[in-house]
Amino acid sequence: MSDPVIIKICGIKTKALLDASIAAGADMVGFVHFARSPRHVDIDTVGELISQARGRVESCVLLVNPDNTLVAQVAALGPDWIQLHGPETPHRVATIRDEAGIAIIKACPIGGPEDVVAVKGFADVADRILLDAKPPRQAERPGGLGHSFDWSLLKGLDPDLPFMLSGGLTPETVGEAVRSVRPMGVDVSSGVETAPGVKDAALISAFVRAVRDAG
Repeated sequence: MSDPVIIKICGIKTKALLDASIAAGADMVGFVHFARSPRHVDIDTVGELISQARGRVESCVLLVNPDNTLVAQVAALGPDWIQLHGPETPHRVATIRDEAGIAIIKACPIGGPEDVVAVKGFADVADRILLDAKPPRQAERPGGLGHSFDWSLLKGLDPDLPFMLSGGLTPETVGEAVRSVRPMGVDVSSGVETAPGVKDAALISAFVRAVRDAG
């Protein structure tokens, strides 16, 4: 019997939607601290949301190429995870993990076979790997764009490396993703929104149901 697929709802901005995600059965919730994202929340709000999640669901703060000061600020809030979603090198990921003392999810953008090869460089320095669609060159932010990637590329991945899957997942597509890719977890943001940054409780529930039905 395989473990249940971990479900992460990312980009939550309000306490109401945090409660809705927990009620729907999410395992993890993510808060984005990156000014260019429509899901950005300030540090004070991040702290309030982490406090509300504590003991109920795992919390994760998404950062993009953070400096040491920001890492320390976020670590002081006590999330369960920090997700690094920028161009961080393996060495930088290891440094942040050591400084923060908090488990790290490293998002790896996948657009071609060379990106799959690069994933193994993070396997020993991150606590969990998240595979996301590589953003277009002109994109202003590295994720949450609603794009998926060619899952067949993952045939080149070490079959013993567990990973979470992200990138364009919706209540309609996530069941197929779970069945065909067999990730340890799935991460959704734009796929449960009615507009950029606007989560919908009914879509979150539908997403969780679709994962459970497939897993």
